[in-house]
Amino acid sequence: GLPPSSLPSPNVSHRRRAPPRTSSSACPPTGIDGPGDLCTPAAATTTPMLCEETPSGIVSPRGAAPPPIIARRPRDRLTSGALPLPSVSSVRRSSRISATGRDTEGGGATDTLPPQPPRVSAHDDGPAAAVALLRRLAGAFRLLCQFRCAEGVAELNGLPPAHYATGWVLSQVGRAYFEMVEYPKALQAFAQVQAVDPHRLEGAEIHSTILWHLKREKALCYLAKRCVELDRTSPHACCVVGNCFSLQKEHDVAIKFFSRAIQLRPDFAYAHTLCGHEHAAKDDWEKAMASYRTAIRHDERHYNAWYGLGNVYFRQEKFDFAEHHFRKALAINPCSSPLYCFLGMSLHANNKTLDALQMLKDAIAVDPRNPLARYQKAHVLIAMEEYEAALVELKQLLEVAPKEGSVYFTLGKVYKRLGQSQQAMVHFTRALDLSPKDTQQIKAALLNLEKDDNVDEEEEL
Repeated sequence: GLPPSSLPSPNVSHRRRAPPRTSSSACPPTGIDGPGDLCTPAAATTTPMLCEETPSGIVSPRGAAPPPIIARRPRDRLTSGALPLPSVSSVRRSSRISATGRDTEGGGATDTLPPQPPRVSAHDDGPAAAVALLRRLAGAFRLLCQFRCAEGVAELNGLPPAHYATGWVLSQVGRAYFEMVEYPKALQAFAQVQAVDPHRLEGAEIHSTILWHLKREKALCYLAKRCVELDRTSPHACCVVGNCFSLQKEHDVAIKFFSRAIQLRPDFAYAHTLCGHEHAAKDDWEKAMASYRTAIRHDERHYNAWYGLGNVYFRQEKFDFAEHHFRKALAINPCSSPLYCFLGMSLHANNKTLDALQMLKDAIAVDPRNPLARYQKAHVLIAMEEYEAALVELKQLLEVAPKEGSVYFTLGKVYKRLGQSQQAMVHFTRALDLSPKDTQQIKAALLNLEKDDNVDEEEEL
């Protein structure tokens, strides 16, 4: 190999012989504004000399002191014959930069560049905007987890349109409206989810439950077919199909699909709850309670399972246990009108009339359109022999549910207690038209009404 002395110096990029100079006044142009290279007395001779490139990029004779660095305008170009300046990229990759941002090694004088103004970018507020967006999303999700659904929806409505029209946000909006029992708005939100994110299956089980409550069989069948086409191995799709069969009263087939969803996702608490509902519909209390307890084991805040256990105990006439589980569900979701209503029913069945009346009033305060709460409140008032107040509640209920035969039947009994036999006869007849399945009970009430009328006529005679 070559001896170490023959290797080029790291400070010399290349060597060449300088052209002979004929006079001391003729200096080669440097291509920069201002005077040319400063020439030494030896430069006036014609003897060729070796030149080296200084760290500043200016050619000077070897051994001579480097010339002062003259500030350059960044857009000046070198003329022919001058050596190129060092690239900026090499400076940026350097690990050691002087305080002025220029390399001063070599003893040459340096001119400090004027401080550059900070670069202003149109995206300087990007991090702050991202933090504000995440804060709003997290706050809305926290409100929804606390079942403060109205506040959560208001928080999500404050999102920019580009972020609001996403699958996750719209699914949360639909879930919130579902918890508030505002099914039309919930369906509208889930329809938007299908439009902006057609391949999203998460939340489809809630969508199918809404259709189940509204008894929309065709829409539920279409949703089940669509979910199976997207992914037949999804637990959400299995729950949708199970709800479809449940609406058709095929409980055994529904249980199979809910069990399949549990196999695909064992910690899916809602699938366990739906399976428990189907067992309860078959009056299989043991399996229903086992499913509800499994759901609670996976998610202690799954209030639907606590409600399911309370409902099983209520139907078994274990009202103390039912009251306990309804209160547990209500502690998790204090904004649910149906939970207040079922708790009031348990208290009334357990002869706690005043507490039951308060619970039913709370249910109506949470959701004035809840027909079950007004109906049960009327029954409590009848048990307390407050017939006038019960009559007011039932008349308000007719505005919400004008085609419920049970409401007309209860009105007939109230009018009978008030001694208005003619009005009682009208409402009993109306109930007979709307509820053919309760024909025997209504006809018995009509016969008793006629007997009472005959007894009253005999007493008058």
